[in-house]
Amino acid sequence: MDRLSAPIEQIKKHYEIAVIGSGYGGAIAASRLARAGREVAVFERGRELLPGEYPNDPVDMVGEVQVDCPEKHFGSRTALFDFRLNEDMNVIVGCGLGGTSLINANVSLRPESRIFDDSHWAVAVQEDAKNAMMDRFFGYAEEMLGATPYPDQYPRVPKLLALEKAAKFMKESFYRPLINVTFKEGVNNVGVLQHACVSCGDCVTGCNYSAKNTVLMNYLPDAKNHGAEIFTEMSLHYLERQEDQWRLHFVSTNSEIGICDRYTITADLVIVAVGTLGSTEILLRSREKGLCLSEALGRRFSGNGDMIGFTYNADEVINGVGFGSRKPQGREPVGPCVTGIIDARNKPDLDEGKVIEEASLPGAFALFLPKLLAAAAKLTGKESDLGVWDRMKKTAREIYSLLRGAHMGAMRNTQTYLVVAHDSSAGEMFLSDDRLRVSWPGGGKSALLSQSSERMSNASEALSGTYVKNPIWNQWTNQELISGHPLGGCIMAEDAKDGVVNHKGQVYSNTAGISVHDGLYVMDASIIPRSLGVNPLLTISALAERSCHHLALDHGWAIEYERNPSRVGQNSN
Repeated sequence: MDRLSAPIEQIKKHYEIAVIGSGYGGAIAASRLARAGREVAVFERGRELLPGEYPNDPVDMVGEVQVDCPEKHFGSRTALFDFRLNEDMNVIVGCGLGGTSLINANVSLRPESRIFDDSHWAVAVQEDAKNAMMDRFFGYAEEMLGATPYPDQYPRVPKLLALEKAAKFMKESFYRPLINVTFKEGVNNVGVLQHACVSCGDCVTGCNYSAKNTVLMNYLPDAKNHGAEIFTEMSLHYLERQEDQWRLHFVSTNSEIGICDRYTITADLVIVAVGTLGSTEILLRSREKGLCLSEALGRRFSGNGDMIGFTYNADEVINGVGFGSRKPQGREPVGPCVTGIIDARNKPDLDEGKVIEEASLPGAFALFLPKLLAAAAKLTGKESDLGVWDRMKKTAREIYSLLRGAHMGAMRNTQTYLVVAHDSSAGEMFLSDDRLRVSWPGGGKSALLSQSSERMSNASEALSGTYVKNPIWNQWTNQELISGHPLGGCIMAEDAKDGVVNHKGQVYSNTAGISVHDGLYVMDASIIPRSLGVNPLLTISALAERSCHHLALDHGWAIEYERNPSRVGQNSN
């Protein structure tokens, strides 16, 4: 696959449309507006990594981690894994061309229709959900992202079978959800050659086999096919309005550039799509520089009810640790990160609904896993009923795993769970020393999170294993949380009193009323005003598709949604 990004030296002084960020929202905006014949430039703070360049061993992983603490930032600012540590709520996001799509679990689920009945949504979005217009935008995203279930032609991997067993025990619905993974080699719908999934289990450290349908495989090459320019290692610090144009002040994140690290360009129209943390941070800085914005900026942060947990040392093989640097040939398949789901939604109380997904742990972490899980099991583990013989077998498996590694013994029999549920969306974001912080006192003590933990404990009982909670979610850490699905901060609402943007993503230009800044939009997870109860990537994508539809309509532009055969193959090998 050809690289999509151009050298920084080729950046022009002015663009018609500047798209900030290259995750789902930014990639969709770039693709759709380029298809409308507009001049588009995409700016991404991270690097461009192609398949084969993602970390697959502990040494590589160390260089791909950055940690932002209240006291200091550690690591390269272009490292792939961006951890934001706070007192109550920690967040992990992706940093690179393609955003968090590079490191997520690929799951494309639509939320319950009742989600859109919540009054925090703008009325126009609520109406679109009722009249099936949202279905159209969900469909656009599913098609472009290649969403498909784990196929019957592939082996029924042990972790999938174990989750199905747990679902029957819990008397909950089980099925294979749509996931953004390619299972048949060929040129995709935008002309990129992709290879079939090798079931390595390493989805969340970046796919080295061109099988994961990140936006680097679809929306972004489609944008470039239609004329968009793409630049990496460019971080927008703040923006301002001057003389009927937007002035964008960038800082280069490329450490090799030296003193030439600041750039200013202008644009007629700006789409901020750097995710919940990034977009909120940019607008907070811009407000400090004088841009008039809603006082709701930074509010209604949600961790989307995220929790993780483990069934450690079960009585059956799970094989849930990825290959890492080991070659896939001749190995027992792990499967994509997520292949099955326990769907415990559709409860009388919407907020009590949740989904439980099995997941694989990346092989790059394998060196640390046996000791980490063994220690966590002893400190906080909840045992299933054990006889003397069962305890002896479990002890033997644990010793074997500690001696032989994560692909043997107790770790080979460990199931990982991802739970996506609901929370109160009561977190807040603010700037401290010019860096974004998240505050949510007591957020980890929610009864809804305790319910999620109990359901994972039930699943562990079904597999006769030890239930291990997220190691950082305990009484000693004051129930700290970590989320990979941050939402909110620039939420939509009917007016500036209650939200930052309107239903189209246009940014309100005052603290009250419905006036908007001309040519300033937000299109990402930050506009979502509540938890979703499912992995959010598809909802983010559908809302971005919707915003692009309205933006084009308002400007009299026509988006060409059909595949352009003359472009096919441009980015294939």
